[in-house]
Amino acid sequence: MIPYGKQNIDKSDIDEVVKTLKSDYLTTGPKVDEFEKALAEKLNFKYVVVVSNGTAALHLASKVLLHQGDKVITTPNSFLATSNSILYQKAKPIFVDIAKNGLIDLDLVEFELKNNPKIKAIYLVTFSGLPFEDTKLQYLKEKYNIKILLDNAHYFGEDSGICDIATYSFHPVKHITTFEGGAIGTNNKKIYKKLLMLRNHGIVKDKNMYPWEYKMVELGYNYRLSDVASAMGLSQLKKIDIFLEKRKQIAKIYHEQLPKNITPLYPYNEKSSYHLFVVKYPFKNLEQKAKFFIKMREKGIALQYHYIPINQQPYYIKKGYFKKFKNMQEYYLQAFSLPIYPSLSEDEQNFVIKTIKEML
Repeated sequence: MIPYGKQNIDKSDIDEVVKTLKSDYLTTGPKVDEFEKALAEKLNFKYVVVVSNGTAALHLASKVLLHQGDKVITTPNSFLATSNSILYQKAKPIFVDIAKNGLIDLDLVEFELKNNPKIKAIYLVTFSGLPFEDTKLQYLKEKYNIKILLDNAHYFGEDSGICDIATYSFHPVKHITTFEGGAIGTNNKKIYKKLLMLRNHGIVKDKNMYPWEYKMVELGYNYRLSDVASAMGLSQLKKIDIFLEKRKQIAKIYHEQLPKNITPLYPYNEKSSYHLFVVKYPFKNLEQKAKFFIKMREKGIALQYHYIPINQQPYYIKKGYFKKFKNMQEYYLQAFSLPIYPSLSEDEQNFVIKTIKEML
């Protein structure tokens, strides 16, 4: 079966993990600090805090950015964790329709900001790996004095410095993996210090305490990432440029060889990290789309769809968030994700393209 995404593990990763397993540290140790510094340099942040998974990253970011009752603009086109993290803080998500490229429509975001001065933040998702236009984000941040969180679970690249916080996921299908894992990037030292405290049960220590002493100053969590996972992350990070280049090569071939009735979500973009390669086809209904998925899986190709509109999930409907957005509904009917990952071979990609042509 050819999956839509897959980790890329080689001997160097295994060797680094084994080396750490044989060391004195398995949980929090020197590899955590080393991984955080390497990520900060690569992603262009002053500070990075690694955590146990991408959802933990979003949760801690929301703990720092939001207060109960805050209103937050976000997208319906993401995994549940993005807006769930807003609800964790008893804040209120405001869903806005997407643009044709799958990202939240920033013009509609501004419309909401103009008409609702109580909005405190925007949670943006760099869907499929496509970054936002920096000038537009800078304009929104300065004009409306709002906080910006970038959910970069799909994106891996240098930060522009506009966002207050960016979160990352290191799940196996992402650009690098730490088994499960995530990270939070910021340039704000105060936010950084608070994230460190919240990651570790709300505990602080300082040089004026007794050698054994620690103080819990806030209700925190055990969201630490292990030394073993950090060793894996460090090894993976050394190959990130190779991984990203391979994804772009695969994307280029799809653009060149897919039939004309299959439309890529957006024109080829060098800035995209291509976590996903999303295409559209004018299915008549969801039943026809489901039959296509089943036939492709019978041929050994596991297509995927990203994402079911969050505000149409049962929990969100029960909470009163249900709304049908024109672009999101069209996207839900037409879109699906093709296999894209560094170890996808040329023969496998050709087989995917050939099979799609036959099926559609």
